[in-house]
Amino acid sequence: MNTQYHTVKNFQLESGDILPELKIAYHTFGVQNANQDNVVWAFHALSANSNVLDWWPGLFGENDYFNPEKHFIICANVIGSPYGSSAPTDLNFPFFTLRDVAKAHLALAETLKINCIEVAIGGSFGGNQALEFAYDFTGTIKNLILLVSTAEESAWGIAIHQAQRMALQADASFGEIKGGKQGLKAARAIAMLTYRTQKSYQDTQTDTEEKVSDFKAASYIQYQGDKFERRFDALSYYYLSKCLDSHAIGRGRGGVEKALSQLKQRCLLIGIDSDLLIEPHQQKFMARYMPNSVYKEIHSDFGHDGFLIETKDITKLINDFLD
Repeated sequence: MNTQYHTVKNFQLESGDILPELKIAYHTFGVQNANQDNVVWAFHALSANSNVLDWWPGLFGENDYFNPEKHFIICANVIGSPYGSSAPTDLNFPFFTLRDVAKAHLALAETLKINCIEVAIGGSFGGNQALEFAYDFTGTIKNLILLVSTAEESAWGIAIHQAQRMALQADASFGEIKGGKQGLKAARAIAMLTYRTQKSYQDTQTDTEEKVSDFKAASYIQYQGDKFERRFDALSYYYLSKCLDSHAIGRGRGGVEKALSQLKQRCLLIGIDSDLLIEPHQQKFMARYMPNSVYKEIHSDFGHDGFLIETKDITKLINDFLD
């Protein structure tokens, strides 16, 4: 399925700034049935795109739990991403928040005449989007599934993002079109230390022979930076990290506990025991205040990235929850 596009004129951001023309890139897979009870809306992680079948295999695919044969799957690319939606080409692009991202999704849902969503699901940044989307969606969301996500960005997360932005800004070409490539590699390297665990590095990147340089772990981090630089954009990474920082479900809504209590949807919250970036206590906190929620935890040696890797265990949890 090719990328589709929707345009919103004079899209007002939370800051009050206006995007004269917001372009939203999105994918759909499958066909919506007459009862509108097979819609699955997937919200993508920070550096992914709207082709959810491409980046979440094992959970989304022709032979996976969420498949186009049974489900009408929707995934929209976020504002600021280099994968088709409106994105910065310089530092004059207006600041946008996670609520602006959710607002764009809501505009697309209205255009597609989606009034009933069987499952809204996202992991990490995608889970944060799903939470914000669910708060303002005027239709029905029967089941909300949030993996390794949070009700508000933590001080730890914000500090990590600032370190990444400092790496971006240390590159003299940052802010130029297609600039900041070396800074982007360094920023991604910082991120990779939070997405995985010490054990995963020890298990996969430990050298078996004696040496004093050219270590396997160093080559792996360099490789990850090089690979990311080829597929992403420094300005997008900068703006999206600031968007992550803005996440706070309780802002202007009487606080986080009150806002969470307003989310009445059946909700499955999934944490990963080894997650260093968004620790399980953050999902447990949400479960405490969301009235129809349940918390489940899986084991993984891969940390935060486990939500993309441990799809067999995640599928079982989802199947049990939906049944």
